[in-house]
Amino acid sequence: MIWRNWELFRDEPGGFLVLLLLTVLALVVAATFHELSHAVVATRFGDRTPGRAGRLSLNPLVHLDPLGGLMLLFVGFGWAKPVPVNPAYFGRDALRKTAVVALAGPLTNLMTAFLAALPFRAGIVDWPIAVDLRLLGTDTDLLAATLLGFIVIYSLILAAFNLIPLAPLDGSKVLPGILPRELGERLQRLEPWGPGILLMAIMSSIFFDVPILEKTIGPVVNVLSTLLVDHSIF
Repeated sequence: MIWRNWELFRDEPGGFLVLLLLTVLALVVAATFHELSHAVVATRFGDRTPGRAGRLSLNPLVHLDPLGGLMLLFVGFGWAKPVPVNPAYFGRDALRKTAVVALAGPLTNLMTAFLAALPFRAGIVDWPIAVDLRLLGTDTDLLAATLLGFIVIYSLILAAFNLIPLAPLDGSKVLPGILPRELGERLQRLEPWGPGILLMAIMSSIFFDVPILEKTIGPVVNVLSTLLVDHSIF
């Protein structure tokens, strides 16, 4: 997260700016494919809303939320612009199909992380355990490894973070689709509380050094990253 490493800018400004650019590129890849997958699956289920909103696109600008992107960049937790979905198009099985649409984003992030991890698994590049900012602008192998590593990291973080069952995250739509209908509908009534709880958890990490979200998703991310690249992230 940039805000926790800002002192690097003072020590090595050129390398830090390259690191910042690689971070932005990795976030763009992870967020774009995440949101596009929601739009594609919803469209396959008959929902015309994503297409009308211009979300069936690989253009990152239609998917990125400025505030959410800055939060993700500087804090490590953020969001992209939610894809508009109208469950009325899904018919009687709306809860289940809504859950599948929501699950598409995190699953796509896992697939993206897997693909970005292949060069590490194949021994083509080494995992950048400690990035030397002085070499980052000149060493192409280190540049490629850092970008791929960031794609793995942020894809896994987005997948795990979005599966937290709090609105407006994807997990709040997944649970009602896999639970019994009556219980799922009751759970949906709690959605208005989700954003407030989520914001409090994020703020607790920033201002009070109480890493609620890190402790929540960290073990999941570490297990997945160990499987993919044999390294922990948190």
